[in-house]
Amino acid sequence: MGTHTAVGLLRFGMSMDEAAMALPEALELRRFQAEPYFAEVVGIQLGLSPADPTVYEYFDGAGRLFCVAIDAVRGPQVTLDGMKLVGGDPATLEDWLLDLPALMGGVSYGPRGNPGINDLGLVLRVQDSAKGPLTRPVLVGRDWADRCTDDHEGAIPECEWVGYV
Repeated sequence: MGTHTAVGLLRFGMSMDEAAMALPEALELRRFQAEPYFAEVVGIQLGLSPADPTVYEYFDGAGRLFCVAIDAVRGPQVTLDGMKLVGGDPATLEDWLLDLPALMGGVSYGPRGNPGINDLGLVLRVQDSAKGPLTRPVLVGRDWADRCTDDHEGAIPECEWVGYV
């Protein structure tokens, strides 16, 4: 199966301009520094209105899209093998991950206990909502997937681990 090459119309490795053209209906709500020690890692918060962030894009120092996080409450749905990953029950989705075929890669847990599959470049984070905790998938492209579940060793920006910005 291998890691993702895209999340919807967003292809990992595309430039900021290409990413903006891929989601023309989304407004850029703000840009921010996504890593405290690496100023070159840029986060872009997108939404359909200023009050409704839906997608977070992260670009490396070369300006390439390497990570996408989807808001658990307002984000567009992302599916894997028929399962909806956005806004789900964390325990149910963790059990589902554990039941995936071994060819997709084994589930691993980072220091903060988030389940994910490094081979797929997927981590299931949790986001608080009025309905309680919901799943917030964070995905990275194949070039950045190595140890992605590990918040110390992987490529996922620090702001995603400490609670989305």
